Amino acid sequence: MSADDQLDLTTAAHSPAPLAPTQAGESEAELVDAVRAALTQAGDYLVFSEGDELRVVALIGDWTRIGRSTAADIRFDDPTVSRRHALIIREEEVLKLVDDSSLNGIFVAGERIDRYTLVDGDSFLVGRYQMNFISITADVAAKGAAPPDSLPV
Repeated sequence: MSADDQLDLTTAAHSPAPLAPTQAGESEAELVDAVRAALTQAGDYLVFSEGDELRVVALIGDWTRIGRSTAADIRFDDPTVSRRHALIIREEEVLKLVDDSSLNGIFVAGERIDRYTLVDGDSFLVGRYQMNFISITADVAAKGAAPPDSLPV
């Protein structure tokens, strides 16, 4: 990602908006690292590619619904994703990834899971979409590499 790319951060309460076009030749890990370096606000985020766009969603509520349904907070119009595919539930200070009785399941490190505690750096599959979890603590955000205005909200 170049410094000229404008980042657009959205919350899970809305459909995710595009972050920036993905750069040819950049791996998913490099893109996630670029997003991590640009984040200056503490919080929990999901990062994923949809087509040629990289999306970042801030996980701010007590739960986030992922699925094909129009009621989903993160919506994929794709037959590999169930209407109610997954939930991310905030329990005290941790986030739990829960399979919401999906047909194709959720996979973490190649293993199908029913319930999983997310930690910074985890990635998981929902249908054909690889989702990356980033958790930025307040002390890391204070050292942020990007200027504060890099993430217009």
